[in-house]
Amino acid sequence: MIFITAKFPVKPEHADDWPELSRAFTEATRAEEGCLWFEWSRSLDDPNEYVLTEAFRDGEAGGAHVGSDHFRAAQAELPQYLARTPDIVSTEVDQDGWNELGELKVG
Repeated sequence: MIFITAKFPVKPEHADDWPELSRAFTEATRAEEGCLWFEWSRSLDDPNEYVLTEAFRDGEAGGAHVGSDHFRAAQAELPQYLARTPDIVSTEVDQDGWNELGELKVG
C-alpha cells in the first residue's frame, strides 16, 4: 500500500474551519475505490496544524487519487487557507492495513 502522512500548516484565522474547508475533498477521497483511509487529526502542539494520515491500496490507486477532479479542485482551492506548503512523508509499505502495536498490548 501507499502510506502518506502530511502536515498542513493552516493560517490561524482558518484553523477552526479547516474540517469544513476540506470536507468535500475528504469525502470524495474516502469514496475512492482504492482509498484505504483518509483521516485528519489536529496537532496537540500547534492548534494551527492538521495532520493527514492516508493510505491507498497501491500505486495505481494513488495515481488515480492524484489524477482525480477532486484532487485538482483541492489544489486550486485549499492553498489560500495554508500558511505554507505542507510537509509530507510518502512511502510504499508491504501490508494492507493497520497492525497491532505489540509494545503496548492491552490485556
